[in-house]
Amino acid sequence: MSEDFLSVFQSGLEQLGLPQSLEGAFLLYRQELLDWNTRFNLTAIKDPGEVLIKHFLDSLSLLQIYDVQKEIRLLDIGTGPGFPGLPLKIARPEWKVTLIEATGKKTTFLQHMVDLLHLKDVEIIHGRAEDFAHKRGYRGNFDLVTARAVSSLSALLECSAPFCRVGGAIVLPKKGEMGEELLQGKGAARLLGIRLKSDVPVTLNGLDDGRRLLYWEQYKACPTQYPRSWAALTKSPLV
Repeated sequence: MSEDFLSVFQSGLEQLGLPQSLEGAFLLYRQELLDWNTRFNLTAIKDPGEVLIKHFLDSLSLLQIYDVQKEIRLLDIGTGPGFPGLPLKIARPEWKVTLIEATGKKTTFLQHMVDLLHLKDVEIIHGRAEDFAHKRGYRGNFDLVTARAVSSLSALLECSAPFCRVGGAIVLPKKGEMGEELLQGKGAARLLGIRLKSDVPVTLNGLDDGRRLLYWEQYKACPTQYPRSWAALTKSPLV
């Protein structure tokens, strides 16, 4: 274990006002992630120290701009092995968390971690967001929607907005200068009933590399024709 990375992670917990007692859960999460990764290729980040910072602390950075300490419904789209939804659940156990992931081996790992950490009120969905967004019980039913998936901003917004309740929030972590992508995202937002509320740089120790959090507000219900199929929303993005 790199003591330098661990101290940076501990510093990040302190900056976010989170107790150091959470450290044990995250170290167990890391141990299981790296062990399973040798068999199932769950993550490209294999260095134990980088897992603490680039996966766990990066996930927790959302608490910089959205930290409601009461029961809310969080949806994490394309969560992979749990980012950012599962670290947020560890930090805020009162949140009800739904994780959507299209890869079966990753949802198997997620269920393993939920059981191992004795987490309650976590729903794991093996499927695609663009399908579940049209289903009753999911559409317009979440207080907070997030996605750390590597997709265009326009595509992420089209997948996220249908799930968000009116008055709810969509927080998307991004990195670096976005330029044209952000302009396209704002154009898509007008069609999806959302608007950009804030664009906040991540200020946690160890993550000072151009990371930012885009906070969108759902000010009216998303039109029923969205989201389109994944092929349509990636080949013909909303602008």
